[in-house]
Amino acid sequence: MSDEEARQSGGSSQAGVVTVSDVQELMRRKEEIEAQIKANYDVLESQKGIGMNEPLVDCEGYPRSDVDLYQVRTARHNIICLQNDHKAVMKQVEEALHQLHARDKEKQARDMAEAHKEAMSRKLGQSESQGPPRAFAKVNSISPGSPASIAVI
Repeated sequence: MSDEEARQSGGSSQAGVVTVSDVQELMRRKEEIEAQIKANYDVLESQKGIGMNEPLVDCEGYPRSDVDLYQVRTARHNIICLQNDHKAVMKQVEEALHQLHARDKEKQARDMAEAHKEAMSRKLGQSESQGPPRAFAKVNSISPGSPASIAVI
C-alpha cells in the first residue's frame, strides 16, 4: 500500500467517526481496483487467452514463444496484489458501514428516548398544573326536549 492508501484506510476509521462521504470514497477506491483487475485480465486474454493458471512453458519445459512472458507474469502479479487490496478495501467498507449504521441506530434510540421523555414531561406537566379542567361557560337553564335535558349529570 502507498502512503496515501494507508492514510485513507487508517485516518477516518480510527477516529471513530465514519461519514457517508468516507464510505463513498471507499466504494470509489473499490471500483478503481476492480477496473485495474479487469484491465490486467484483458492483458492476459490478449496473450492467446492465457489466464491465471495456464502454464508458461511448453510440453518440453521451454518457455512459450507465442506469448510475452514478462507481460503475463507482470499482469498475474498485479492481479494478485490488486485482489489483496480489494479484500482489504472491502473489509474497510464493511467496518465503515457497520459503524455508520450503528451510529444511526444509536441516534434513533436517543431520539426516541428523548421524544418519550418529552411526552411524559408534558403529560405530567398538564396533569399537575391544571387539576380539574376549568369551566368556560355557565349554564343557567336547560330547555325541555333538548339533548342536554336527556343527558344525565
